[in-house]
Amino acid sequence: MSKVSTTHGLDLGSFSRRQFLKTSALAAGALALPLGPVLAADKPKVGLVMKSLANEFFKQMQAGAEAYAAKNKDKFDFAAVGMKDERDFAAQVDAIENFITQKYNIIVVAPADSKAMVTPIAKALKAGIKVINIDVALDEKAKKKAGIDLAFFGPDNRAGAKLAGDALGKALGKGGKVVILEGNPEADNAKQRKLGFDDSVKEYGLKLLDSKTAHWETEEANTLMTNFLTQHPDIQGVMAANDSMALGVVKAIDAAGKSGQIKVVGFDNIPAVGPLLKSGKMLATVEQYGAQMAAMGIDYGLRELAGEKFSGWVKTDVKLITA
Repeated sequence: MSKVSTTHGLDLGSFSRRQFLKTSALAAGALALPLGPVLAADKPKVGLVMKSLANEFFKQMQAGAEAYAAKNKDKFDFAAVGMKDERDFAAQVDAIENFITQKYNIIVVAPADSKAMVTPIAKALKAGIKVINIDVALDEKAKKKAGIDLAFFGPDNRAGAKLAGDALGKALGKGGKVVILEGNPEADNAKQRKLGFDDSVKEYGLKLLDSKTAHWETEEANTLMTNFLTQHPDIQGVMAANDSMALGVVKAIDAAGKSGQIKVVGFDNIPAVGPLLKSGKMLATVEQYGAQMAAMGIDYGLRELAGEKFSGWVKTDVKLITA
């Protein structure tokens, strides 16, 4: 049994997301991970279940996975499913159920709800399907209650959020007035990123004016930030738990005539934040290599299908991105 609790040997940080998505062939070649032995005459079927495809991060994840699947089409068949929006939990449950019905061999899943997704995943495992949990960890108590032992393949979200929070803390100094826009409260990564931001607030002596969820969504974040600006006109910095929300934050700041006056940090390093970093409308974001993460999840699923067993936490890289 392989149990890993430190960063996996695959250096995800060595890959550029833009390079990875530049062309399918080049991207897939860059991720030519060892697949292990051919398992059977019939190719295994691999399903990827993502969160909202309205979120650029998951569009990139899908593109990376499809590029990897195209490079390895002789080894497995592939299908990807996403949600309409970040709270469309039923779509993820339906996707798992459909993959079970269609007798898929491997399901790679980034859960939208760390507790609710345990039941359908347990059903998949009972059906003999290998399930790889990426990006967002399933709830440990829920897993224990369901009687499943499943490894988590993904980043340290708390540490990643602290990288962004620390950048803001250094820029503002002690007493800097900040707000936090949290992710979906049902998702473990949202909880971890909030904890990471809280760590930075404490370490740098920042003054936290407010902290509320915008459920990962751009427009909801725009509305929430507009309200924050009304309630707290002296805001100096914003910690957004993902870049989709950071886009809504910047839009609200611009509408309030405070463009460039409030420092904003995010998480995901989606392409849309690049110009905002260069212009100074955002201070920093965090790269977590979503495209590579999905490809890695497929690889681990194939390895489990070949007989390997993983447990614990297989960490993937995070990196602070600034102008």
